[in-house]
Amino acid sequence: MGVVKMNGRVWVAGAVMSLALMGGATPLSSAEIEHRTDYSIRLSGLPVATATFRSAFNGNRYTISGSLQSAGLADIFSSTKGTTSVSGTVSRGRLHATNYSVNYKSGKRSRAIDVTFHNGNVITASMTPPRRKPKNWVPVSTADMRAVLDPISGLIIPEGSRVCPKTLPIFDGESRLDLKLSSKGTKPYSTKGFEGEVVVCGIRFVPKSGYRKGRDDVEYLRKLKTMEIWFAKAESAKVYAPVYVQIPTKLGPVTVSATRFGG
Repeated sequence: MGVVKMNGRVWVAGAVMSLALMGGATPLSSAEIEHRTDYSIRLSGLPVATATFRSAFNGNRYTISGSLQSAGLADIFSSTKGTTSVSGTVSRGRLHATNYSVNYKSGKRSRAIDVTFHNGNVITASMTPPRRKPKNWVPVSTADMRAVLDPISGLIIPEGSRVCPKTLPIFDGESRLDLKLSSKGTKPYSTKGFEGEVVVCGIRFVPKSGYRKGRDDVEYLRKLKTMEIWFAKAESAKVYAPVYVQIPTKLGPVTVSATRFGG
């Protein structure tokens, strides 16, 4: 949860947590401002999870925290809960994390991940319990952990920047991947706290390292050309943040929709 993993089911869950957090962007000012955003996550139109997130900005510093809990049909498979947090600074028109963490439990399995960054480079990364690496595991090199973004801060786009950036280099504590975004125009969108045009971006998933080579679900995601993410502008914050994501899976489309954006 909140961390983009290199398999279909967990990567989708990670994307859900990360994208949901993006809606928590708030205005940057000398006084701390808090903000809440809620999301509904569905599989083939049926509810599978809900998420609630809060963020706070104080000057050039920010913190974002959130929680996700399975609901509806998800309980048929396994109960899932997760929390995530990231903190850092705003500079050079981007959010740069200094600390990123995620904790999740799905059924009887649990995992904790902690990453520290400095100037976009990974300083430390830990996972508890550690994952057993198969023989066909693609290891993450030192070079892979340079000039990277965490999966939360990376998807907040400041006003004046390209809303669908060509490449987002993501490191989630275990896996290194690129998200390739391309412009697909605009669409109308409305939810509590927002009504207006959103910017639609196509997403391509490019695994780099930190995954099992040849895994079917990795290849499935890599070949997908129909994933989308929609960005709405938070006027007071002067940033664009996701309000909707669509990820086709073998079980049906997963959608993440903002039920509350601001306010």
